[in-house]
This record gives sequence, structure tokens and C-alpha cells, in this order.
Amino acid sequence: MDCLFCEIVKGKVPAQIIYRDDLVLAFDDINPQAPQHKLVIPQKHISTLNELSSEENELVGHIVQTAKMLAKELNIADAGYRLVMNCNPGAGQTVFHVHAHLLGGRKLNWPPG
Repeated sequence: MDCLFCEIVKGKVPAQIIYRDDLVLAFDDINPQAPQHKLVIPQKHISTLNELSSEENELVGHIVQTAKMLAKELNIADAGYRLVMNCNPGAGQTVFHVHAHLLGGRKLNWPPG
């Protein structure tokens, strides 16, 4: 399997890692769309949101809680931030490993695009 994010988890591809625990890894997006743009990924490979089972409910909650914690650490929680998870190419998913984009540090308009 050739998964860029799995290679980052294994340390085979460099990334600016900002957080790691037993379940998730967070790092800087290489093409930031906001002053703060981080990715929070499960260490376990899951290709898309469609492949999540009820067994991953805790994992998905942990992704959200990690993003919330990082937003506070990055001083964007009070001003506001966006947490986005895309599923499949039509929604903009380009790396097929579930991940959440944490964006903040500027006014984020709606709809996003």
C-alpha cells in the first residue's frame, strides 16, 4: 500500500509533527490554506470516511478532541476555527487516509468553495 500519511506515521516521510499519541498524529499541512492549517490523522490506516465502522467511533471522537486541544494551543479557539473532513474526490479528498483539516488564524468565509 502506498499511503503518504502511513509513511509519515512510520517516520519514512518527513513532516512537521506537532502532536502524537497512541491513536493520532497531527502535523502541518504542506499547502496551508490559512495561517494555521494542521492535519489530524489516525495512526491506523482507514482510506475514507465511508470505511469507518462503529468500532472507530472513539477514534473519530479522539480526532475531534485532539483538534480542539490543538486549536487552544495555537490560540485560534476563541476567534474561531474550522474542522473539515473530506470524503472521496468529489469532496476534495486527495490523500486516501482519513484526516481532519484544522484551519484558523483568519476569517473563514462560507461557503468554502
